[in-house]
Amino acid sequence: LRGIMGVGTKRMNVYTVGAATQGLSNYLKKNFAGEQIRVAIGHDSRNNSRMFAEHVADIFASNGFTVFLFDTLRPTPELSFAIRELKCHSGVVVTASHNPKEYNGYKAYWTDGAQVTEPHDKNIIAEVEKITDVDMILTGKNPENITILDEKFDEIYLNKVHELSLSPESVKKHRDMKIVYSPMHGAGVRLVPASLRKFGFTNIIMVKEQAVIDGNFPTVESPNPEERKTMSMAIDLAAREGADLVLATDPDSDRIGVALRNKKGEYVLLNGNQTLVLLMSYQLTRWAERGELDGNQYVVKTIVTSQMANAVADYFKVKCYDCLTGFKYIAKIIRENEGKAKYIGGGEESFGYLAGDYVRDKDAVSACSLAAEAAAWAMDTMGLTLYEWLQELYVKYG
Repeated sequence: LRGIMGVGTKRMNVYTVGAATQGLSNYLKKNFAGEQIRVAIGHDSRNNSRMFAEHVADIFASNGFTVFLFDTLRPTPELSFAIRELKCHSGVVVTASHNPKEYNGYKAYWTDGAQVTEPHDKNIIAEVEKITDVDMILTGKNPENITILDEKFDEIYLNKVHELSLSPESVKKHRDMKIVYSPMHGAGVRLVPASLRKFGFTNIIMVKEQAVIDGNFPTVESPNPEERKTMSMAIDLAAREGADLVLATDPDSDRIGVALRNKKGEYVLLNGNQTLVLLMSYQLTRWAERGELDGNQYVVKTIVTSQMANAVADYFKVKCYDCLTGFKYIAKIIRENEGKAKYIGGGEESFGYLAGDYVRDKDAVSACSLAAEAAAWAMDTMGLTLYEWLQELYVKYG
């Protein structure tokens, strides 16, 4: 669900969020009859997100479920990770991603940590539509069923992200590379810098004005890293600091924005296709150099994403799947290949990338860390900036 917050059945409010949660609860009870159902809940920095998340937790607990609720805002990918790590049957994140401040949203996840796909999506909505009265929504029972997840859980997640690191030696040599980062008033504020530091980077410069958690997003019209206007504060700071790399994440920290300095010293905002090609090329190059490609690996992209990804995959003799638009379809391919082939990375042109399969939604925390590591590696091994390496990739792959 995604919509403007306000009164009414077509708005985001406690009633529509409640009906969605009770409908989902009823569907889970049908699907997992006789099991102790476990669910996880996360939220972003938007106005009312915490209230909605606590309301969701109350309803799940009142339905007799074991509930895990994050103590404050978290990146959406960490919620996906939590579902898998805590062996949950489902989960919910309260977010409207990169929409304007008037919006909020509700994303439901399934047992594998991916957003629900067919037939569950239609079946859940059918259950939600049966909730016709506020008295049908269970609340106020079993608060003891709710477990709060805190920073200890963040460490488990960050350790998993760090396992993606492919070039620790290069990072050591370029650990003081200047990285400007903006969380866009959102959920990446703590974990993106923490992940970069865990990878070994020491010179992370935050856009202070945008490190303030605020659901009104006071410094941007729309908190969408796809737009140069939205990225302008980070780019201006990078220009003043002479930064090597500009990174940004949207309010729920699943989308990544990247700006690189060209030969004239101007910062160029990458589009989602360019970011994907850089990250995928980096992963495949390093997997090949480390002797880890044996023909049983694959990558995934959506049908609206650049064919250049296919060319890169062909070069490394790695299978590239093309799937429908939306990360849930990338997750579906990962699910279908479980135990058969190894997923390396994948993404879509709308600024989403996922490396590794321990999360099943786009993950800007790991994407930011890999982008920084790729920059250190390119400088260390080829003496090239990421921007220069991208030009070389164009020449190589077309």
